[in-house]
Amino acid sequence: MLRTAPLLLNGAEIEIWPAALLRARGNTDARLLAQATHVLRRKRDGRYLATVSARGVHSLVPRLPSEPGVAQALQLLDQRAETLEPHLQPLHALQQYLHHLGLDADRYAADTGLALEAEPSLLHFAGRDRFARPLWLRRGAAHAWRRLRRHAAVDGIALDAISGYRSHAYQLGIFERKQARGQSVDQILTVNAAPGFSEHHSGRALDIGTPGAPPAEEQFETTAAFAWLQTCAGQHGFHLSYPRDNPHGIVYEPWHWCWRG
Repeated sequence: MLRTAPLLLNGAEIEIWPAALLRARGNTDARLLAQATHVLRRKRDGRYLATVSARGVHSLVPRLPSEPGVAQALQLLDQRAETLEPHLQPLHALQQYLHHLGLDADRYAADTGLALEAEPSLLHFAGRDRFARPLWLRRGAAHAWRRLRRHAAVDGIALDAISGYRSHAYQLGIFERKQARGQSVDQILTVNAAPGFSEHHSGRALDIGTPGAPPAEEQFETTAAFAWLQTCAGQHGFHLSYPRDNPHGIVYEPWHWCWRG
């Protein structure tokens, strides 16, 4: 009998995680997570907002009902059993994120040729990444990643994931943290796509590495793993998104691969 992979239920402001996949951040968290089935997690900064168990909802923050998106998240959790049809999330908050960075969506899209990427409402557990974090991808991409790793292993190549799905809000957080370290938006845009334009939002892209090589660095192209990916990744639907001198203004990323089916 096939086991159903855990699902990430993706709301506009809040993600609903299976509690068993999350790490406790203290003794109180550990006790609550042990009893919980799900955790409400704020997308912008990863803050745990509440646990959900057979006893009900236990708030982990003051004024939980006033948290943006909490009502939608609880409704999504209540309805999940009968509404597991995946769809794409609306882009209503994205203009606010881009305005915060001084960017215009239409102009940025025209300048870079990058497409807007909506977030899926459902993401499937695809194992853990190099840092033991849960890796979330769309269903087809998750299955393809497992097949890709098995094929590589048969050929004597070890692959690991560096990261997979990222939300629009998390992408904004990357920009804010780099700005706090003194980088300009223009500098950040050479390495990170603007919120809404990263393939990671789609649940189809992942950064791939190999044990012993530093994560997300150009020297990955010198590894046997990269050579193998160039030859075999296409058989599983994965393609290199940002080769050298790509038209999008993104630096060469030999580690970034996107599943196109």
